[in-house]
Amino acid sequence: MTEQLSALIIVLPMLAAPLIVLLRGSTLPWLVATAVSWITFICAAFLLQHVVNEGTHIYSMGGWEAPYGIEYRIDFVNALLLLLLTGIASVVMPYARLSVEHEVGAEKAPYFYATLMMLAVGLCGITASGDAFNIFVFLEISSLATYALIAMGRDRRALTASFSYLIMGTIGATFYLIGVGFLYVMTGTLNLADLAERLPEISDSGTVRTAFAFIVTGIALKLALFPLHLWLPNAYTFAPSAVTALLGATATKVAVYVMVRFIYSVFGVQFSFQSLPLMEVFLVLAVVGLLSASSVSITQPNIKRMLAYSSVAQIGYIVLGISMATAAGLTASLLHVFNHAVMKAALFMALGAVAYQMGGTDLTHMRGLRRTMPWTFWAFVIGGLSLIGVPLTVGFVSKWHLIVAALELGWWPIVLVILVGSMLAVVYIGRVVEAGWFGEPENPERREAPLGLLIPLWVLIVLNVYLGIDTRLTVCIAEMAAAQLMGGAY
Repeated sequence: MTEQLSALIIVLPMLAAPLIVLLRGSTLPWLVATAVSWITFICAAFLLQHVVNEGTHIYSMGGWEAPYGIEYRIDFVNALLLLLLTGIASVVMPYARLSVEHEVGAEKAPYFYATLMMLAVGLCGITASGDAFNIFVFLEISSLATYALIAMGRDRRALTASFSYLIMGTIGATFYLIGVGFLYVMTGTLNLADLAERLPEISDSGTVRTAFAFIVTGIALKLALFPLHLWLPNAYTFAPSAVTALLGATATKVAVYVMVRFIYSVFGVQFSFQSLPLMEVFLVLAVVGLLSASSVSITQPNIKRMLAYSSVAQIGYIVLGISMATAAGLTASLLHVFNHAVMKAALFMALGAVAYQMGGTDLTHMRGLRRTMPWTFWAFVIGGLSLIGVPLTVGFVSKWHLIVAALELGWWPIVLVILVGSMLAVVYIGRVVEAGWFGEPENPERREAPLGLLIPLWVLIVLNVYLGIDTRLTVCIAEMAAAQLMGGAY
């Protein structure tokens, strides 16, 4: 059974999607989607345990071994990411029932949950696949599902946001596909492990360098790296709350994984950072994106939009670690991929609870939240502290590792940038907390959000604190993953 786990994580939601469409009402589709999410989460947990105990897991589709067939190859890097993807989905799905009924409507619920299952198929498929073209196929599946989910937002501007993302996403996918095509012409293979073996012999080729540029640019657009991030704020702002929570925690993280996989495993550290000026390019983009997006967050009247720009800034932290080209920097990046997903999903779910009770997520809706919705307010406060990087939260763990990695290189100005970014987070989170603590509520008769929203939210809030104190799992796996990537193994 263990041999089939990587395939089950993808096949189960794929089979569930058409079944959900045939169901009526909102409860049955939600039950099926939730059950599938939890089953895939259990599969991912067992898969991670298998990788830790026995090493890389390889599954050949149809019995055709690579490079002739398509394989799913799970190591420390994507095993941790699969656990994150399925874990976030298993928490968001119970939360989605009330949120979707309120923001999407019961009549559209079957289509919503079916599309959500296809999003899971795409994201997990990208993560598990060991084939460059298969990654593109799953990338398109996840993208099409994302466009549809964003368009289901109740604000008409969700349609514009979805269309903008469609245009930018298509450009990014096209760039990636062109790069993969160049690699196939030069090597005759699409298997990532095979590519990693053949590319060093032809690394001086202009075609390989061009392929690298296309792939990195295409994936940078998908992960919303500054200045290719303009699609993200509207997409996160106008999508349904459950979609925003899921996308904010998973979609860009999968793109980061693909970027890291190609840079470190396929092309290799020497080619990426010594033959090409990738370190300098990533360093500048990360710093500018981190500071500019954090500054823009301060001015946003809509809190979902504020957190969307914050996500662009957090991507800056992740890319900053990647640009260091050291095991410590890569460990910090992988840690922040996991930790940012936990904190940002919690914050977006808190805003979904506010939208459910107050009718919106503007700063005016946050006034007096301490009195009208205390559990939601304190959840936002703790999630905000984690985003800032306060000790005893997951945000502190990854930022601390990032600072240590910068100090190892003697990059004192980068340490200052990280601290300034955290101070800017204090400002934009602080203005929300101030409104919630001191402001007068517009609707004082409003009461706390239902338990169906609060329980999943507080599961993530508890994780924000627990994983900030007990870091053995995340830090250990991130260190092993970084060591594997730095060694060029795949």
